[in-house]
Amino acid sequence: MDSIRIATRKSPLALWQTEHVAARLREAHPRLEVELVPMSTRGDDVLDRSLAAIGGKGLFLKELELAMLRGEADCAVHSLKDVPMDLDPPFALSAILERADPADAFISNTYASLQALPHGARVGTSSLRRQAQLRALRPDLVLLDLRGNVNTRLAKLDAGEYDAIVLACAGLLRLGFGSRIRLRLAAPDWLPAPAQGAIAVECRADDAATQALFSVLDHAPTRTCVEAERAMNRALHGSCHVPVAAYAELHGARLHLAGLVGSASDGRAVRSSAEAAADAGEALGQRLATELLAMGAGEFL
Repeated sequence: MDSIRIATRKSPLALWQTEHVAARLREAHPRLEVELVPMSTRGDDVLDRSLAAIGGKGLFLKELELAMLRGEADCAVHSLKDVPMDLDPPFALSAILERADPADAFISNTYASLQALPHGARVGTSSLRRQAQLRALRPDLVLLDLRGNVNTRLAKLDAGEYDAIVLACAGLLRLGFGSRIRLRLAAPDWLPAPAQGAIAVECRADDAATQALFSVLDHAPTRTCVEAERAMNRALHGSCHVPVAAYAELHGARLHLAGLVGSASDGRAVRSSAEAAADAGEALGQRLATELLAMGAGEFL
């Protein structure tokens, strides 16, 4: 192949991630011509309702997948946390890049931490996972929906619509907003979305040439961790409709996985952790999901 077309959403973060992948690809294959194909998706266009209400994070993928099927693009770049647990049959993840900071970020112009917020403070997040963990820690807070790209969400905070908001550290760091992070909300006390911080490249499963081009960008330790997290989520039938959190870490030849299923309405949650050999991530994720269900997770799902 002498050229490749990468489909991407048009948001600043999606474009940054795709440019990052394109730059890595050009480094690995200096003669390759790389073209970006920016597209609008329904997930980007409908901002007056929650993602869960309009069909979930898969909305960010569908138009990009159709572009690949129509032959308008060879592959697509996604935040892996937005990718459904099971891809439609003609597609595969040809590369998962090294993960950035997986933590969430507490952002406020006035308050230094979650604990410092006054009673009844307004906190913006549309993530049910974040809402469940916020309610568990601070049941007095008023949780409000927050949609739009990173720049839009920060602008709403700056306009005084919220006392604080919660976003992913990775997106803020990638866009140069690291200084806005007042506090990292991190494991083990606070768990991220499965695969948060990881970028994935999706292509057609029958397109061996494109898969081969991207194979050099695949980061095996990241893939090991995020596949365990996604296996847990898959076994729980998790989506953006349910508050599921998971975080895996490699310690030598051992893989440690922590998981949480909670209630966004009242903050009740079950959490557990387990470990296994590093090459048994899929089974580890399934085992932890079974354990969480035995502890009562089904009530929240």
